[in-house]
Amino acid sequence: MPEVRTIGVLTSGGDAPGMNAAIRAVVRTGIYYGFRVMGIRRGYNGLIEGDIFEMNLRSVSDIIQRGGTILLTARSPEFMTENGLKKAASMCKIFKIDALVVIGGDGSFRGARDLSKFGINVVGIPGTIDNDIACTDYTIGFDTALNTVQDAINKIRDTATSHERVSILEVMGRHAGYIALYSGIAGGAESIVIPEKGLDKDEIIRRIIDGKNKGKLHNLIILAEGIGGATELAKEIEEATGIETRATILGYIQRGGSPTAYDRVVASLMGAKAVEVIKEGKKNRIIAMKDGKIVDYDIDEALSMQKTIDEYMYNLATILSL
Repeated sequence: MPEVRTIGVLTSGGDAPGMNAAIRAVVRTGIYYGFRVMGIRRGYNGLIEGDIFEMNLRSVSDIIQRGGTILLTARSPEFMTENGLKKAASMCKIFKIDALVVIGGDGSFRGARDLSKFGINVVGIPGTIDNDIACTDYTIGFDTALNTVQDAINKIRDTATSHERVSILEVMGRHAGYIALYSGIAGGAESIVIPEKGLDKDEIIRRIIDGKNKGKLHNLIILAEGIGGATELAKEIEEATGIETRATILGYIQRGGSPTAYDRVVASLMGAKAVEVIKEGKKNRIIAMKDGKIVDYDIDEALSMQKTIDEYMYNLATILSL
């Protein structure tokens, strides 16, 4: 196998707090082991266009505490075509990039796997607030997003209690309910609605009425965006119960902010691991956390895995909300 001398690094898809910590770890670990490190701006789109520059130790100074990504990110419809993949592979060769580290989510990894078929060695680092990548227990940005949601819940609960309202908080997560489930437990929500379990309006309304009869001053519903329709649900609940109901769609605030200590540490460990697997001569890997340890999987194996919601956690959320 040809010797790796130059590593490229890019961020792709939705940004997540902690991506900068991962970039920092890739650059500094790479230089420590004697690699040349090239930064690629604007994801796969930047790779196709050759928006590539050499990074040094100072390139990543004072970024570990910053949200977002200093390398920027963008969607690239062209990269999803065979011609786009050929252009991307050609740019890797032009800039002598022997291995490419991709920080992003499931879609970014699938793009990396497609690129690997053109002879490019790829290593993926899971960076998404949704925590929906099957091969890993944890994705960079999830903890920060949870803390952002928790702060919103605390504020919404104050005003909901004052007015004796029902509050619906719609959170992100794409097609997965991890943000909703974890933040719902942390925030003491009365109902948690996630795509994996579906929406039972009658059950939610019954729980609201039961809660009122027990003397509850407010009712909090956490709704995953994969279900959506917070505003419409609020109208239906108010009509059925007579209780004033308000919907809040939290939106992109969940992606921003300085990463938590946990996200910084995990991102640093994963970034270093990505360089280490390249140094070991491995090809086409995904970095993951499994049972508290940072490991790596073959990219095809990783993308074939399935991730499911923890049934115990979901059931416990119902018990704790009584």
